[in-house]
Amino acid sequence: MALVKRKIYQQFSLTDFLYFSGIFCFSELFFTKEPHDVTVMRKEAVILDCQAHGETPIDVRWLRNGVKVVENERVYLLSNSSLYISEVESRRGDKSDEGFYQCLAQNKYGAILSQRARLTIASISSFTIQPTSIVVTEGSVARFSCRISAHPPPIITWEFNRVTLPLATERITVLPSGALQIHGVQRTDSGNYRCVATNIVNRRRSMEAMLTVISAPSPRQPQRPRIIAGPQNISVSTHQSATLECIATGNPRPIISWSRADSKSIDVYHTKVLGNGNLIITDIKLQHRGVYVCRATTPGTRNFTVAAANVTVLAPPSLVEWPESLTRPRAGTARFVCQAEGFPTPQITWLKNGERVHSNGRIKMYSSKLVINQIIPEDDAIYQCQAENEQGSVLAMARLIVVMSEDRPSAPRNIRADTVSSSAILLAWDRPLYNSDKVIAYSVHYMKAEGLNNEEYQVVIGNDTTRYIIDDLEPARNYTFYVVAYMPMGASRMSDHMFQHTLEDVPLRAPELSLTSRSPTDIQVSWQPLPDKLSRGRVSAYRLSYRTSAESSASQIELLGEKTQYLLEKLQPDTIYLLRIAAATSVGWGEQSAWTSHRTPKASSAQVPLSPELHLEPLNCTTILVRWRLAQRNLASVQGYKLFYHEESQSESAPLQLRASDHSHTIGGLDPRKKYHVKLLAYNFIGDGYQADQTISTPGCVSVRDRLVPPPPPPHNVYAKTNSSSTIFLHWGRPAFTSSHAVNYTVRCNPIGLQNASLVLYLQTNEQSLFVRDLQPNTKYEFAIRLHIDQLSSPWSPVVYQSTFPEAPTLPPTSIKVTLIDEDTALVSWKPPEEANLSVTHYTILYASRNEWLTGEWQVVQREGSITMALLENLKPGHFYLVKVSASNNMGDGPFSHMVELTVRADPSSGHDPRLSQGSPRSNVFSDGFYHLDQMSMTGITVGVSIALMCIIICAFIIVCRGKHRCSLLVVCHPRFSQFHVTCLFLVGNNQPSKCTEKEGICPRGTVSYQPGSTVLTFKEELSVPAEQPASPQSLLGHPVDSEGSSNSEGSHATTDSGRFSQDDTEMSHLSSGPSSRQSSVTTAEDSGSSEEEEQACRLARDGQTDLRLVESVEDLCCHQEAQSARPLLSVCEVV
Repeated sequence: MALVKRKIYQQFSLTDFLYFSGIFCFSELFFTKEPHDVTVMRKEAVILDCQAHGETPIDVRWLRNGVKVVENERVYLLSNSSLYISEVESRRGDKSDEGFYQCLAQNKYGAILSQRARLTIASISSFTIQPTSIVVTEGSVARFSCRISAHPPPIITWEFNRVTLPLATERITVLPSGALQIHGVQRTDSGNYRCVATNIVNRRRSMEAMLTVISAPSPRQPQRPRIIAGPQNISVSTHQSATLECIATGNPRPIISWSRADSKSIDVYHTKVLGNGNLIITDIKLQHRGVYVCRATTPGTRNFTVAAANVTVLAPPSLVEWPESLTRPRAGTARFVCQAEGFPTPQITWLKNGERVHSNGRIKMYSSKLVINQIIPEDDAIYQCQAENEQGSVLAMARLIVVMSEDRPSAPRNIRADTVSSSAILLAWDRPLYNSDKVIAYSVHYMKAEGLNNEEYQVVIGNDTTRYIIDDLEPARNYTFYVVAYMPMGASRMSDHMFQHTLEDVPLRAPELSLTSRSPTDIQVSWQPLPDKLSRGRVSAYRLSYRTSAESSASQIELLGEKTQYLLEKLQPDTIYLLRIAAATSVGWGEQSAWTSHRTPKASSAQVPLSPELHLEPLNCTTILVRWRLAQRNLASVQGYKLFYHEESQSESAPLQLRASDHSHTIGGLDPRKKYHVKLLAYNFIGDGYQADQTISTPGCVSVRDRLVPPPPPPHNVYAKTNSSSTIFLHWGRPAFTSSHAVNYTVRCNPIGLQNASLVLYLQTNEQSLFVRDLQPNTKYEFAIRLHIDQLSSPWSPVVYQSTFPEAPTLPPTSIKVTLIDEDTALVSWKPPEEANLSVTHYTILYASRNEWLTGEWQVVQREGSITMALLENLKPGHFYLVKVSASNNMGDGPFSHMVELTVRADPSSGHDPRLSQGSPRSNVFSDGFYHLDQMSMTGITVGVSIALMCIIICAFIIVCRGKHRCSLLVVCHPRFSQFHVTCLFLVGNNQPSKCTEKEGICPRGTVSYQPGSTVLTFKEELSVPAEQPASPQSLLGHPVDSEGSSNSEGSHATTDSGRFSQDDTEMSHLSSGPSSRQSSVTTAEDSGSSEEEEQACRLARDGQTDLRLVESVEDLCCHQEAQSARPLLSVCEVV
């Protein structure tokens, strides 16, 4: 029967292998662009990319936190399916735009879900740790610390007496974590210190802390090294930087050194020392995780002290095995496999057409597998494996194609099952009613009936029998069975399910004993219940036997099956006892355990440690993990532990000496399927404490069953070497076997973390080497090779990994913004170049004033590739600066971005807030007589100037019509920075002394206000402007346009001392406002004329301006009878 079964199984496997194996890939639907994590400012616009490729039409919709995004005027889809948010909101609850976004693409083949992208709104909170005042000795070390929560992470600087300190000097070090270290403290270091945190949102200043320096004793006494700030345990994401602080004092000054606790060498290419001993790890990777030890040593001595910290590297998920697309017949079985790595360990979720798959009777999900039994047409879909942890998510997809057949056989009939023994059941059935002559094989499916996610097993047998004994079952278990008939073009429906249980059996093994003593005259015996595989039924009783080592007969105690512990009392102190136990089911007693020895404690009044609580756990078939902790009621001191272990039939070996701080130990090099006795006790200066004894069995190592058709061995010694940014060379060895058939190979190539199974590359060759070309730069690939010979294929070889070289950046950084946050300090921020798989090691920021730019003298600032902000300090007031940024890596430097302009005002009270945000479309800068304006402002100026010219023409026409020609007119127009706002200054001069009579001109005095759109003519006489020197706008106005605390023009941002930026835009104060405005300083000569002449002059004034709409009454208007020579008259025409 076995031979027939083997023969038919081989025939079935070989003839139908190609049909029932899945297709390698599909290209009906996949993403070419997916959204990525992004951080934006409130009210800014953002685009989340999503582009799907496949057979049209493709419908794309977006999800936020798993809920469909509703489109509106502010949030809508672009033509390329990307999501556009015009103004990001940060309100609480569902009204906020923050969250996790995914796009769902669907066509007729199914639907796929993109990777998850997080949208975060930039923020900066208050300080959670404020610096505190300290008193230090002259020549020692001072340290201040601060902490603040912000996103993106802020730049930390420090101020001494409100003056910014440099980030690093010979004595001063500022760590990225926020700590300030001052070595060799001097008297001049006394003063107030405060922490300053800056990011793209705001600048925060902490409370001030005072440093007091006192004189050191003379002469200074030698001091042992002491670490006052050691490294702290940290968790860092890959490609970020980790800072381990270590600062020590002593006399003489100690030397700081670093090492790893695992004795591995520190990566010198990615580490550097900052200041006087702080360790910084850049571009951190998984190999950098571990315990780092800081050691402070007195020079020339062996005096040292150490401090250690654990560096945990957090890695996003990456797939190491992904599902492959399958073609399966109806009623067949499909299995998808997906494995991922990362830290924390990724969780695997399966999706069907973008929705989560749930287990049921047909569909089972295991740790890394999705199994679909009895496939139905509705199972034809796109399936995705999603691996996610707190660092991100990654998806891979595969399609299941269900093949339909019209002439399938009917299902097998009359399923019967009989229990043969505790591990075997006989299954029988009748042939299908229809098309039974076309059946080529049967498959028997069985699984445990109790519990969830039980694995289903399948056995394929020939078509010459309808009976089969399943003989690898567990005793006392219920099982469910069904049978499927196969023909060349498909499978039948599954038969009816049959349930049957196996018989109980005697326990396969006795429980493992754990022994401790609470006093010199007792032994606490405890054990764990047997697992179902070992109990082979319900345990009804236990039999505990014990005796002294000197006795030959043993005492026995029978206990109920629910018991798991028993206290033996009235024993002899300081005596070795032997104990063993047996378990029974309804069938009978199982074998007894081996004797386990335990010595009761000595009867003494001395206080020795009590028995530790001992726990044993097998890690694999050759390793045991021993864990323990002291009893809660233990009051004795502990100097260390003694650990004994030996195989059950061997003598006890010498103990292992463990430290008092140890609470676990790993025992390796054991034999599989062996029972070991472990003993642990604590000791102190009085003697050994009470011991704890326990036995444990090592499991058997996993063995691979012999295959019915042994495949050829896979290629070996696979070697990969990078040639360029797009080419990797592969070489491998042919396995040692002889064959006359030709051998060829399939090379599988894909990037790590692949999300689209259709992008897996399969290359064919008959050589033992291959150049894999057209790869992506700076991408880690995995390669596996399979051998083919005589229609047989080997398993895939062990996977090898290799990364392509990166390319130098070809695009500059984007979204360059420069914000003047202080009178002499600016914050420049940017985003990485928009290139896929680009590695950036550092950024270069160039900035120069206008004069320096003309001579090519740029100032240089560099930042690590993980940092996208920098401070530009010590800027000169009254200068105009240009800023540009470039990205670089080990392969070269990228191009610089466009230059962004920045103006540093000479006088903060000149009318504009010095904190001007540059690099945005609304930035308008006026500096050194140059205009730097955007298109909207130019449009506004053009309209304003046109209106001003019309105003001038009207005024001139009025003057000409009234015959007032003797006063010369000088017009100075100054465009304001808000739209459609122009100020025109009229200088009216009289070179010859003459009288200005009623018939010559009207000279009003006081304040006149008009509505927007009107023209205002005023003047003042006391302003003296030399004829040879043109008047500036500010000198003509006679007062500052604005000052700190006054309203500012649009585009400027007011700030308080705390650094909070105000986004409120206010209009510039008008020179001529309402009645409450200050009066024009006009000196008028006392008129000797009569009141009638004044009234006539006022009437002429009103008649001459009938084309203007007067808002408020003109008060105290007078007519000048005589104009003072050498004092030009000033009129202001403001058009809004």
